[in-house]
Amino acid sequence: MSVDIENGFEPTYEVPDSKKKVVSELRKAVKGVDTVWLASDEDREGEAIAWHLQEALKLKAENTKRITFHEITKTAITEAIKTPRTVDINLVDAQQARRILDRLVGYTLSPVLWKKVRAGLSAGRVQSVAVRIIVEREREISAFETASFFKVTAEFDLGKKIVLRAELPQKLETEKEAEEFLKSLIGADFSVDSLKNKPGKRSPSAPFTTSTIQQEASRKLGFSVKQTMVVAQQLYEAGKITYMRTDSVNISDVALAQAKDYITSEFGANYHEPRKFKTKSASAQEAHEAIRPTDLSEDSAGGDDRQKKLYDLIWKRTLASQMAEAKLEKTVAQIKISTREDHLVAEGEVLTFDGFLKVYGGFEKAEDKILPPLSEGQALPLILATARESFSRPPARYTEASLVKKMEEMGIGRPSTYAPTISTVQDRGYVEKGELEGRERAYKVLTCDGKSVTKEDKTEMTGADKGKLIPTETGNIVTDFLVKNFADVVDYQFTARVEGEFDEVAQGKKAWREMMSSFYTPFAKTIEAADGIDRSEAMGVRELGVHPKNGKPIFVRLGRFGPMFQCGTKDDEEKPAFASLPTGKKMEDVTLEDAMEMFKLPRLVGQTPEGEDIQANVGRFGPYIKFGKLYVSIKPEDPSTITLETALELIAAKKKAEAEKFIQVFEGTDIQVLNGRYGPYITDGKKNAKIPKDKKPEKLTLKECEKLIKDAPAKGKGRRFVKKKAS
Repeated sequence: MSVDIENGFEPTYEVPDSKKKVVSELRKAVKGVDTVWLASDEDREGEAIAWHLQEALKLKAENTKRITFHEITKTAITEAIKTPRTVDINLVDAQQARRILDRLVGYTLSPVLWKKVRAGLSAGRVQSVAVRIIVEREREISAFETASFFKVTAEFDLGKKIVLRAELPQKLETEKEAEEFLKSLIGADFSVDSLKNKPGKRSPSAPFTTSTIQQEASRKLGFSVKQTMVVAQQLYEAGKITYMRTDSVNISDVALAQAKDYITSEFGANYHEPRKFKTKSASAQEAHEAIRPTDLSEDSAGGDDRQKKLYDLIWKRTLASQMAEAKLEKTVAQIKISTREDHLVAEGEVLTFDGFLKVYGGFEKAEDKILPPLSEGQALPLILATARESFSRPPARYTEASLVKKMEEMGIGRPSTYAPTISTVQDRGYVEKGELEGRERAYKVLTCDGKSVTKEDKTEMTGADKGKLIPTETGNIVTDFLVKNFADVVDYQFTARVEGEFDEVAQGKKAWREMMSSFYTPFAKTIEAADGIDRSEAMGVRELGVHPKNGKPIFVRLGRFGPMFQCGTKDDEEKPAFASLPTGKKMEDVTLEDAMEMFKLPRLVGQTPEGEDIQANVGRFGPYIKFGKLYVSIKPEDPSTITLETALELIAAKKKAEAEKFIQVFEGTDIQVLNGRYGPYITDGKKNAKIPKDKKPEKLTLKECEKLIKDAPAKGKGRRFVKKKAS
């Protein structure tokens, strides 16, 4: 653990072997120089890097100067050099406290999971809470009871092919109510009862913080949280944007002046409206500047398409924050029904001044929202009134971006932790991005043309949810285990309170060792008590019943590769039999009948035209069929019910894909040109090589392939995106 708990949680720091040469070179470089400047990033992690350099290089305080800047530009660095300082030990202590506390949790709690649940698992102060949020949301969704209701809309003929659309403000709870409402419209007269116009406005959002840029880049660009931070880091290091790990919405006076000049010169003075936003967070870690372009006059920047897109988003958001509000005019028409006291309502919205929307966009096309010309008392001939059955929706699953928003709202984590936390919970197998295909659902539609009411049954697909965060069975079981036995560690208030204590350490208001002690003393007692936890309970073992033929008990439990059924126990003479869970089923939902169906697998589906047996089964990666030595995924088909016809179609598709895989095969060598997941590539079985854009895969010669293979990096040593600290 490298932490001496008995002696005030004193950490042991060692230079890793891979960095000893670098440190040695730095030690030589600082000998005999008058001044050493430490210019690592401005956050706590950057401050800790500066301190570690000072310690490792044995720098003297009198000739060491610490500087920070929010952007890598000549102006910013020149200004920083004018006001050097010493290393802020409070910020170092706050970073050190976080590292040590997280290590105390991870290095003592993870072995409990290995012993009681499964080897290879891990727990963490922030990651386990993030998983808990996702698990609890999934259970909210499972427990949600869908209710149906009917929404009434109507269309009126205004002549000249102009149609007015209106709706009933209230929802009707039953089909009977909907039918009665539509029947009351038979023979009714409709007219404009009142017209009201009222002004409206929309204001721009604050400039980006780490959290908000992750959310907006996900919504508008489809970027993952990790991808957003990688691209933002590249823009920062290129000197194009300010520091990207921040929870501040503040903008410097220099940037405000730049924004004013650009807006007034490009759009006019009426488009400029200066604003200073206030940061909601009380954190002192990154309370400096929002993420903004270093030069607002540069409306495009970036070395590749991703950088250009993200820069464009940052540039527009920053500029929009200093622009005038958009002005709207809303029109509401109340439509009288002669046979009822209810009113139908038609609403329109017209943009009278675009303001910040000129840059940031986001307003629907005006023609889609403008109401046709109307006057009070005007008669409205009915074309059709429709009552469509709709359904209440469960809470939405989290995306990476909405999880970041939730964590920020709850005070869990800080800007520097969001992206690595979300990557970790997926890498550890606690959470995965869902691929739910959806299911067919029936609904009713009732219509009235003013003369009669008709009914129609229709179907729609519902429940498709791709790319959302869904807990795995491992995530469910580990969360339940931690909540039951280590409630404090995964308690939302505790996790948020700890972040507040780190802030106090950073501000010099709290001693970090005192903070460690107040946490660890009760935590250590909880760890000791964990020895008495029943392992089968921790693993989520549940007995479903008894096998009707052999009388052995059947369990559902978490295995090495995920949830599974087990028939028999390790104490039996025969080894227990195992089977996977049905596709889409959860451990908490499965029954004895489900288990019996899965123990029937593998199932003989039929034979290929060549006479090969086709067997259906469920494996580690889901349902599949096997013929000969070839395996074919059959998701979302069920191996217990898949037909021979469907199996043959999937086999034909697999064979076609395999045939198209080979572009070139050089006889007498191991070199092949293949079609891969990400496009054509060259391989010799040991190394893979990219194909230059100016070369056609089918035209490559053996000599060219041999050279490309030779020049390619060994497997596992290719280019990787690594979070770097600028210095």
